[in-house]
Amino acid sequence: MTGQIKGLLFDKDGTLLDFDATWGQWAAGFFDDLAQGDAGLSARMADAAGFNAASRTFHPDSPVIADTADVVIDLLLPFVPHWERQALLEYGNEKAAQAELVTPCALPELFDRFDAMGLPLGIATNDAESSAHAHMRTLGVETRFARILGFDSGFGGKPAPEMLLAFSDHCGFAPSEVAMVGDSTHDLHAGRNAGMICVGVLTGPARRADLEPHADVVLNSIADIPHWLAAR
Repeated sequence: MTGQIKGLLFDKDGTLLDFDATWGQWAAGFFDDLAQGDAGLSARMADAAGFNAASRTFHPDSPVIADTADVVIDLLLPFVPHWERQALLEYGNEKAAQAELVTPCALPELFDRFDAMGLPLGIATNDAESSAHAHMRTLGVETRFARILGFDSGFGGKPAPEMLLAFSDHCGFAPSEVAMVGDSTHDLHAGRNAGMICVGVLTGPARRADLEPHADVVLNSIADIPHWLAAR
């Protein structure tokens, strides 16, 4: 883990957003909504998504964490065959844009510190690009990013590296000059596949032991990044 870091690339859910605090209550409501009052159907969708409805938490191996939004929709479609795929994807994106967002720290103040260090910021998420823009707009930080990329931005999803490389190319940096920050092994595998520095954070369902074998460093949250950078 050597060399200068010139840019920071973030996953969204579980990294810029606290995963369970943001998506736990939302997911329970979304499954109930799709089930239209059928508690058994809602429970089956939750199980398929790796979601514990009682605790409002996701299992670390949940496809909702690792896979792209369209894959999650494909997982749910057999439970709601009256929905068309594109309509359900658009409905999910619409509902997700209305979620109550919880961040690990005050993002504007943290981003001010990154600005002072001259570090361009980006997002590489397996969510839709439009959802990522909507969430950052809600938080008042959309314009702080040099590039916001989703699975549907034309570069595929993680753990493939193309989305990450699109950010480093956009900024004119070598991949090794960018730190990929994420809460899942998919994020870290993508970073490794791209040749970036890999930073794990513990604001998603994954545990430290899950991330350490795949990361250059594991931090409690993105709030610890300035101290980590100063200590390198």
